[in-house]
Amino acid sequence: MSTVSQQAATSATTTTFITALVFNAAVFAAEITAFTLLRPHFKPIYEPRTVHPIENQRVKHFDGGLFSWPIALLRADYRDVERANGPDAYLFVRFLRMMIRVLLPIWIISWAVLLPLTSVNNSIAGKTGLDRFTFGNVSPYNQPRYAGHLVCAYLFTFWIYWNIKREMSHFVTIRQLHLVDSKHSRSSQANTILVTGIPAKFLSERALEQLYSHLPGGVKKVWLNRNLKDLPAVYNRRLSASNKLESAETSLIRTALKIRNKKLKDGEKVDDAYNDNPDQAERDVALAERLVPKDKRPTHRLPPGFLPFSLPFVGEKVDTIEWARNEIVTCTTLLREARQALAEQSNLPAQNDVDGDGGVSHEDLPVQTYPPLSSAFITFKKQIAAHMAYRMLTHHDPYRMADRYLEVSPQDVIWGNLAMNPYEKRIRKVISYAATAALIIFWAIPVAFVGIVSNIQGLCVRESWLAWLCKIPSPVIGIIQGILPAVLLAVLNMLLPIVLRMLGSFEGIPTRTGLELSLMTRFFIFQVIHSFLIVTLSSGIISALPSILNNPSSIATLLASYLPQASTFFLTYIVLQGLSGVAGGFLSIVQLVLYYVKLFILGSTPRSVYDIKFGPRTVAWGTLFPTITLLTVITFGYSIISPIINGLAVAAFFLFYLLYKYLFLYQYTQPPELDTGGLFFPRAIQHVFVGLYVQQICLCALFFLAQDASGKQAAVPEGALMVVLIALTAGYHMIINESYGPLISALPLSIADKTAADLDEPSSSDAHASTSADASNGQKWKATKGDTVTDPDREGEEQELDDYYFQKLSDGAPDYGFAHPAMTRPQRVVWIPDDSDAWVNAGDDGTGEVEGVARRRGLGPAEVEVNSSQGVLATTEGTRMDGKGHLEVFEAPVDVDKF
Repeated sequence: MSTVSQQAATSATTTTFITALVFNAAVFAAEITAFTLLRPHFKPIYEPRTVHPIENQRVKHFDGGLFSWPIALLRADYRDVERANGPDAYLFVRFLRMMIRVLLPIWIISWAVLLPLTSVNNSIAGKTGLDRFTFGNVSPYNQPRYAGHLVCAYLFTFWIYWNIKREMSHFVTIRQLHLVDSKHSRSSQANTILVTGIPAKFLSERALEQLYSHLPGGVKKVWLNRNLKDLPAVYNRRLSASNKLESAETSLIRTALKIRNKKLKDGEKVDDAYNDNPDQAERDVALAERLVPKDKRPTHRLPPGFLPFSLPFVGEKVDTIEWARNEIVTCTTLLREARQALAEQSNLPAQNDVDGDGGVSHEDLPVQTYPPLSSAFITFKKQIAAHMAYRMLTHHDPYRMADRYLEVSPQDVIWGNLAMNPYEKRIRKVISYAATAALIIFWAIPVAFVGIVSNIQGLCVRESWLAWLCKIPSPVIGIIQGILPAVLLAVLNMLLPIVLRMLGSFEGIPTRTGLELSLMTRFFIFQVIHSFLIVTLSSGIISALPSILNNPSSIATLLASYLPQASTFFLTYIVLQGLSGVAGGFLSIVQLVLYYVKLFILGSTPRSVYDIKFGPRTVAWGTLFPTITLLTVITFGYSIISPIINGLAVAAFFLFYLLYKYLFLYQYTQPPELDTGGLFFPRAIQHVFVGLYVQQICLCALFFLAQDASGKQAAVPEGALMVVLIALTAGYHMIINESYGPLISALPLSIADKTAADLDEPSSSDAHASTSADASNGQKWKATKGDTVTDPDREGEEQELDDYYFQKLSDGAPDYGFAHPAMTRPQRVVWIPDDSDAWVNAGDDGTGEVEGVARRRGLGPAEVEVNSSQGVLATTEGTRMDGKGHLEVFEAPVDVDKF
């Protein structure tokens, strides 16, 4: 290979980087400009929390002007994120802030010290462009300069140590303040544990209450999970029927308005709409039939008996509204009967242990219709009791009641994973991690291809069949090497979490937050191995391949020289994430487009419109955190080898900090029930240690591989001192884990007195729907007759409910506790648009006066009455439809928790 070809291959790194930088800077400028212009006009997309219909979920408007918003955002207090979105969001933003503080002095010192050491008077190495600033550019005649790299490695490492200690101390403070917060500590989430693997002897509410009665305050309530058989399917059937009924009712009203409008256009007489006259109630029931011909009513086909889904032109054709009403009533009846059966057996002793000695007994105990599973939720009267139960050894047999979960909310539970016995869970866990390991191995193939593409210039000068690539203009090569690999890697990383979540669920993790914590670890392992190590090795080897083939004995020297060149890919990757990625996060062009596409295609009902406009937007912590900590690993790994990366990383983390501060203040809503209290943060700190290990091991290897002009190892002392630094890092890592590990989840006794008092009088303002069951007598609200329910504490008083089976708080707010939704949730209220105004306008004579009756109502209120008369709850509150069939939603659905 000629000298010209070698120089072309190595100098391509500069072209690649400049191309990526210019391209991403242009994208950044275009997207930020678009965001600046669009933001004031599209509040539902860019500031949805400022226009939310529920007042306590609304925040004040962003004060930033059209062009001054970056300054306003920079001045915004990041600590407000905790008040707006809880500890998880706050600590994520805090992590970004920490990385800025860590990298800022590293950037300044490395550029002042390391850039001159590698670039000045080292022309003998034959490197050009960015390659002059890498570790491999130090000339064999200037090997003593490696002492500068060693000093910087030690200095940077101790600086990172200090920041880790500082941030872990802050995390523990934030975590403990969250635990003892009066609102949180009174919630059922803070006072409840989930226990799995319960043996038959303790599978009753009474047995579990007695077992945990030794803890402070005792047990408030036991929620035993049961095999509900077909109840969840019936519950889902009713929910599906409610969705179908809402869609059909809205379609019916639109059809009536279209017919009305056509008649008006053709000059025909328009039938009167719903007249608010008691004497005409009988006529009003048939209003829909008068306004919409039978052949224009919504219909659908039932699935054939041999299929669970419907097919076009196959199956019985039915009137959707009538079918959905009958389906809801049928399912409600089935659920009510099942809930009565559950109420009768809820306090029975364990079926296989009547005598209480732990043995199997088959005395005259009736067979339970819904037998208990091997798990239960246990709510304690004192928060410290829940933490003690979580930490203590519960059972004397292996694996029995060993898996316990703290800070669990009903919304966080994966109900399908509560039935596994402890042995099955462990077998599944082994299979899950074996499958993860296999996926890591086979995933290397496409990722290695990405690494090859990132250094295709180095291969084309050697392989004749790829020689045509060397003839491509430099800007095109820059795009292929600088942009395409990063995009391909991003696509691969989008597909991976889907598979990893499936493996975590297969493992039997019973909570969604637990699944995200597991995903965070698995996804990070993948990111480090595939997005960093394999790309680094494949890029370096491909760059060095021509020289290795010419002189195989020089592999050690060549790898020491060429591995740093792999930094080009990561320079472009950080540029891509920090510029295009951040600007794309602000602009949210996909969200903007989908918002209107969804409204046009899916906005067919008031509920769907509400969900599209005001539905909470949140993040998947299991993928978001590893994406950021990967940048940390990359930056630390190359901070000494290729210090150019430090300045880019500071800019990237600063832009990410501004982005997520904005998103968590004005766009995202983190449900309190799914907040872990910051448990993702200490795992992110573990990822920081991984970055330190990667940096130090790579630098140690490069020191030992470095050779002087005579071919002798010239940096052995530096390599030996790096071994010492690795040992120091491992020791410090152990100290951090041992000192802060026990404080991550547990509530210390020293601050237990700062928590709320006994969980006896919970407030409806509790965002986690605290439990108000009376454990001493086991009373519940029970369905008694028809659609009424009687409160045992209010004799003779009845409520208009359909099939409720739960307790209520003192102000009437529902409390479903930790029972499965199929056991407790009432029929969801069918939300129908109010079209009264549209029909009033139909009789307007053009002067603002309505001809005929003084007051008219539309088809929507009439359908509410028809549904109610047939046992289906419905309402028109908070939504209206105009004369053209356009829906407007201005309040939350009545069944949405507004507390």
